Amino acid sequence: MAHSLKILFFLFSTLSIIPLSHQLEQHPLDSLTPNEFIRVQAIVNQSHPTSTTNLTFQYIGLNEPDKQAVLSWLQNHPTTTPPPRQAFVVARINHQTHELIIDFSRDDIVSDRIHHGFGYPSLTFQELIDANQLVLNHAPFLAALNKRGLKLEEVVCGSFTVGWFGETKQNGRVVKIMCYYLDGTVNLYMRPIEAITFTVDLEAMKIIHFQDRLVVPVPKAAGTDYRESKQKPHFGPELKGITVVQPDGPSFTIDGSKVRWANWDFHLSFDARVGPVVSLASIYDTEKQEFRRVMYRGFVSELFVPYMDLTEEWYYRTFFDAGEYGYGLCAVPLEPLRDCPANAVYMGAYVAAQNGMPIEMPNVFCIFERNAGDVMWRHTETMIPPDLITEVRPDMSLVVRMVSTVGNYDYINDWEFKQIGSIKVTVGLTGLLEVRGSKYTHKDQIDEEVYGTLLAENTLGAYHDHFITYHLDLDVDGESNSFVKSKLQTVKVTDQTSPRKSYWKVVSETAKTESDAKIKLGSDSAELLVVNPNKRTKMGNFVGYRLIPGSVASPLMTDDDYPQIRAAFTEYNVWVTPYNKSEKWAGGIYTDQSRGDDTLATWTSRNRRIENKDIVLWYTLGFHHVPYQEDFPLMPTISTGFELRPANFFEYNPVLKVKGPSNVRWPNCSVSSSGLK
Repeated sequence: MAHSLKILFFLFSTLSIIPLSHQLEQHPLDSLTPNEFIRVQAIVNQSHPTSTTNLTFQYIGLNEPDKQAVLSWLQNHPTTTPPPRQAFVVARINHQTHELIIDFSRDDIVSDRIHHGFGYPSLTFQELIDANQLVLNHAPFLAALNKRGLKLEEVVCGSFTVGWFGETKQNGRVVKIMCYYLDGTVNLYMRPIEAITFTVDLEAMKIIHFQDRLVVPVPKAAGTDYRESKQKPHFGPELKGITVVQPDGPSFTIDGSKVRWANWDFHLSFDARVGPVVSLASIYDTEKQEFRRVMYRGFVSELFVPYMDLTEEWYYRTFFDAGEYGYGLCAVPLEPLRDCPANAVYMGAYVAAQNGMPIEMPNVFCIFERNAGDVMWRHTETMIPPDLITEVRPDMSLVVRMVSTVGNYDYINDWEFKQIGSIKVTVGLTGLLEVRGSKYTHKDQIDEEVYGTLLAENTLGAYHDHFITYHLDLDVDGESNSFVKSKLQTVKVTDQTSPRKSYWKVVSETAKTESDAKIKLGSDSAELLVVNPNKRTKMGNFVGYRLIPGSVASPLMTDDDYPQIRAAFTEYNVWVTPYNKSEKWAGGIYTDQSRGDDTLATWTSRNRRIENKDIVLWYTLGFHHVPYQEDFPLMPTISTGFELRPANFFEYNPVLKVKGPSNVRWPNCSVSSSGLK
């Protein structure tokens, strides 16, 4: 995804440095605090005093404690001290990539390893800003603008990672830069200055290649500005307002990073690379009178966005949004009453600047209770005359939301907790298309492969994919779990026992190794479960949770295509691995220009045993995006997701005894159990 200079500068300038503050006792899985970022910077600078001018922090985040240490602390809290707090740091020091672990209890570096393999760390906002600014003073570029009759002050430039296409020698830390033209619109992505590219060396911060290949018309500005204030009649029908009111306040509580609502309890943290991290999600069982754990840790592990345009300025656009740009780093402040309803509560987060100093990200999360008018369960009984028995329970849920704007795309990320025991995960895609400038003004003129849809005059919307991989460390009623695939199998009736000719039955298979658990969805009906083989219900069923997929998409590129080699973790929708603290980013630690040698796909090649083990479920959802004219000049949101739903986890329906809100108030009236008043 491209990062424009002006957008990045706005985000960077609106994030403020947070002063040192007193810290209370922390949860072991809490995000790093401003104080801890400052300590990281001081410790690393002190350790490498001669490299101050060649030291950049590419990533700073929590070095997750050992899982058993966290669980032991939880079991014995508050009588025991939490595990030592540590930071995991990726830094460029004298043009080498260092992996460092900082132990705050020692105020020291306990590990410093130089990465000698393929790939480079995530990019920082500052180096993208610097690279984009660099090209605006380049004389050949100024001449190219003059040739096209374009004004420099209306130009905005963006940086693109370059991928890997079989080169044996590493290219160094470089980006490609492409520019856009405003002049009457803020929708820069609809006005590409096509066929001009730069290559910038990020280490030397200099232009090492410039090309002006041909002149292509810049698409028109008219009709592209999406700001409400710039729209002109005729307008669509105006709706009357809907007010969300909770007169008694919210039903959830937030204690530090711990959230409790209805029967759910979980920990929420933030990471610059992956965004929201939901941990220790447990649900209260009214039958057993205790909280039972469902998920130890869940987050977006990687996003792979390959474009299908093979032209010279486009073929390398095969982005890894988390590993290359930082999915959390690209989070944006949420707009009250627009991004989130009136009853939302907001939480901020912190990331590190390139120099290591803490930066506040305000309103990065919103948390709210949702009542969308859906029904959790109902039944009307008509078989007991003269009585008409009706019972209905409204569907109430708790939503945690973050929006990440990675260049032109806005990803709306929801983790929704439901009273029935489900965790529903949704991602909505909106924002702006990446379009290619073209000579064509009508579809009938096209006589070649253009790799996209003609959306407007001189505007081609490129075909592309989105694959989003989730890391889901499920601990269903304990750490030792198994993965069960249950197929629905048709059986023909061959005797005279029934007038029916067929029925279907469930045939279950427990995966013993990683290769048994790799699944491409869509070919046949299946129930996918994570069960605890050591726990049974009173009826004898293994307690479990099932994965209910949303829309299914699989890669259409060939396995030997270089982008697909790097993103081989998208080949299957479902993978299951034994828990390993170091295996959390599906595309590997160093995704920029990676070569596919450190991914989820390579980890699973060891074919480790996963039966009755502490296992991690990886799920990849996807979209094949064929642009249509309704996506111009901006895209309506399209969403998909998945659900983690109880499967014999409870002895009976866990919401049988849930009461609906006792008194739902509307302006000037109320609705109660006795009817409208």
